Amino acid sequence: MEERERFLAEPHVGALSVVEAADRAPLTVPIWYRYTPGGELWVRTPPGSRKARAIEAAGRFGLMAQRTEPTVRYVSVAGPVTAIEPDSAERAREMAEHYLPAAQVEEFLAYERTRLGEHVVVRMRPERWLSADLGGG
Repeated sequence: MEERERFLAEPHVGALSVVEAADRAPLTVPIWYRYTPGGELWVRTPPGSRKARAIEAAGRFGLMAQRTEPTVRYVSVAGPVTAIEPDSAERAREMAEHYLPAAQVEEFLAYERTRLGEHVVVRMRPERWLSADLGGG
């Protein structure tokens, strides 16, 4: 397993980028994501949201994860969408448990169900990778 894949599998908030229109810079938004080394990257988003519409139209997106401590490091991936599928309670829980302390998961899931509504899962196969560790020693 490569170091950059291990880094991407850690719970960083990603910056998702997707082309929305040829005459604009890409739409770039923060997002939680999941990645298993050697597998696909996936995100959850409300169906019909601006980013969901842009991803559907483009058929691909990019995601960058970074940290600033103890050194500045980032990994960026881009690739084609392999599936857009209905979300599930299990996927919602998996994502929440990846990012939140155990004591906050249930409260977040209840908030998400009542305030944020339905989601879809968008899967992407990473094809292009860019990474750097800018603080090595």
